[in-house]
Amino acid sequence: MKKSKILQLNNAFIQSERKKTQYQLAERQQKNRFMGAILILVIFLFMLPAYNLVGTYTNIQQQEKKLAELEKNYEELTKEQKQEAEMVAKLKNEEYAAKYVRAKYQYSKEGEFVYNIPGLPK
Repeated sequence: MKKSKILQLNNAFIQSERKKTQYQLAERQQKNRFMGAILILVIFLFMLPAYNLVGTYTNIQQQEKKLAELEKNYEELTKEQKQEAEMVAKLKNEEYAAKYVRAKYQYSKEGEFVYNIPGLPK
C-alpha cells in the first residue's frame, strides 16, 4: 500500500483543540438531555389539564342531555297534571260524573240495556 503524503500533526495545540471539541460535544449532549427532560415535563403538565378538560366537557354534555330530557318530561307531566285537574273539576259535577261512569265503565240505570257497538269511542 501507498503511504499517505498527508501527515497529521500531534502537537499540544491539536490535542487541546480535540479536547475542546470533545468537551463541546459532551456539553451539547448534556444540554440536549436537559432540554428533552424539560420538554417531556412541559408536555406532561399540559396533558393533565387537557385530559381533565376533555373529561369535564363530556360530563357537561351528558348533564345537558339529561337536563333536556328532564325538562321534556317535566312539560309532559305538567300537561298531564293540568288534564287531571280539569277532569277532577269536571267530575265534581254530578251529571258529568254519572255520564262519565256510564260511558267509561258501562254502568246503566235500572231498566236500561247497554249495547257495545264496535268502532265507537268509549
